[in-house]
Amino acid sequence: MEKIIQKAEEFALSEIERYGAPLKLNFDASNKKGLELARRLGADKNIVQIGTRLMDIKLGEALSKGKLKDHVNMSVETSKEFLSKFNLPGEVISRILECVQDHHKTFWSSKEAEICANADCYRFILVKNWLVFFNSLGKRDTSFDEDLKTAEEKLEEKWNILSLK
Repeated sequence: MEKIIQKAEEFALSEIERYGAPLKLNFDASNKKGLELARRLGADKNIVQIGTRLMDIKLGEALSKGKLKDHVNMSVETSKEFLSKFNLPGEVISRILECVQDHHKTFWSSKEAEICANADCYRFILVKNWLVFFNSLGKRDTSFDEDLKTAEEKLEEKWNILSLK
């Protein structure tokens, strides 16, 4: 599993390098929080580690194409392709894909999927990460009011998903 975790991280970082999203600071924060939650809650840390690395694998590409709302489905399809390269049991693949599919939901197929969704939320709660995210909005070709609306919607979304202390 360590090899797959490493390959997933390399793949995700190459996508970040190519498209500039998600922000590396936020990517790292999700992985760190996901691992912490998996340890604390007795979840499968390998599934969580792969899930947090793949959940936004196509976020940057979706943003570049103006298809942000499609990033979850794009990430699921790309994750299926990625995972097919390894000799993993079908149950493990399904649980990793649940982490990717469910990371914006308020109900989850597994404890690991709930952890990944919460790890995605935590990265927006940390002040430093939030300021970096808000600053990145200011670099887009949008007005301050549009950026503020986007930030408010993102914060509302994340608070509604958050289920773990």
